[in-house]
Amino acid sequence: MINNPVADASDEERAAHRRCELGEAYEGVNTSVRPVGSLELLSQQEVNELRGSDRDGLYEIFRRCALAVLNCGIDIDDARVVLERHRNFDIEVIQQERGLKLRLTNAPRGAFVDGKMIKGIQEHLFAVLRDVLYINRELHGDRFDLNESAGVTNAVFHILRNAGILKLRTTPNLVVCWGGHSISRHEYDYTKDVGYEMGLRGLSVITGCGPGAMKGPMKGANIGHAKQRLKSGRYIGISEPGIIAAESPNPIVNHLVILPDIEKRLEAFVRAGHAIVVFPGGVGTAEEILYLLGILLHPENREMPLPLVFTGPASAESYFRRLDDFIGATLGDEARALYEIVIDDPITVARRMREGMVEVQRYRRATSDAYYFNWRLRIEPEFQKPFEPTHANMASLQLSRDRQDYKLAADLRRAFSGIVAGNVKAEGIAAIEEHGPFILDGEKAIMEPLDDLLAAFVAQNRMKLDGGDYEPVYRLG
Repeated sequence: MINNPVADASDEERAAHRRCELGEAYEGVNTSVRPVGSLELLSQQEVNELRGSDRDGLYEIFRRCALAVLNCGIDIDDARVVLERHRNFDIEVIQQERGLKLRLTNAPRGAFVDGKMIKGIQEHLFAVLRDVLYINRELHGDRFDLNESAGVTNAVFHILRNAGILKLRTTPNLVVCWGGHSISRHEYDYTKDVGYEMGLRGLSVITGCGPGAMKGPMKGANIGHAKQRLKSGRYIGISEPGIIAAESPNPIVNHLVILPDIEKRLEAFVRAGHAIVVFPGGVGTAEEILYLLGILLHPENREMPLPLVFTGPASAESYFRRLDDFIGATLGDEARALYEIVIDDPITVARRMREGMVEVQRYRRATSDAYYFNWRLRIEPEFQKPFEPTHANMASLQLSRDRQDYKLAADLRRAFSGIVAGNVKAEGIAAIEEHGPFILDGEKAIMEPLDDLLAAFVAQNRMKLDGGDYEPVYRLG
């Protein structure tokens, strides 16, 4: 398992967490901070919505996301453990004539250096406030019809635009990097090497913003940009309230945006990015892959260039071969033709991404599509409608090959999404404890390769950060 790359916390912070393990209340930092980067003013209505009177509403969402940002560097991927350890953490919005500030009580010590909050974390904190308020105001009204595909896409666009993610006068150069938070040190170093080679070629990075394969490419790209004296490097982190506590934003992220759910988060990746690299990971990475393959398998998207490379060090070759076998057994050879596997060759990966940008730019220009947002990509409602991973919903998934490939990919994606929830999300963990493992059932030709793949993830410690004995949150029928 990763040590230093994931855990950047100080000895003092670790000691505080150990005291919590013994049942003591976490004693953090009490302070007030002012905005950095954006959102210096709030209306009185917005302040009242965040006052904390509704502990199950907007305030609690903001509190959880704020805690995740402040808790950067602690190697815990169980959201409920994080929330329990910091149960005495509080955050209050103070509106003054001179502007806005936040009052923090028992904030994680790792967010501070010599009593002052780290600037990057301070920026992330107010990015969370910006997005939580915007989503609450815009998506819960009647501005977007979230029952229609176009309405969902418009909502994703407006959230990204409000966060300053979409840049008008830039050519394609954003590489989406997917991969696991629970990876080996060797695999982590490889993600840095790939990021470095991409940075030398002027490419910027979008990830899920957490540790592991989400942090490594950003760290490597940052060094590559520095060597090339590029000051415009972008390290975009895209998260959502259900996962952010388990995958706190890493300190390299310089543009953080929170989407309301995993489906809109995934759509934000593929609409804003221009090419995709997949590193070794676990069920969350498999979910992302199935989402993307399902979209690319749609007949209307088959001519659209979206470069996709699976890559890892030599030790990860068997991982990708097993994943490739699973895709072939479930979605067929057409899906396998959508990606390239490159093993232990960061330079080739970076060159493929650079070459792919030229192809994407040529296509977007020919079709009059925007460089900053892929409007032409067809995404069916199966990939946009939020999936609640209840036991009933997991049991009702149609895991059989007697349907269109992209529809099967949509249900396979939901299956992996449910396992992610059972592993790390507070609500999913609670559901497993109350009702037992999720039951997945389907055609034998689907279930057998699925069983093999999940068993491999368990054997390779790709399910959880702690690397201990893993108790499956699923059972295959």
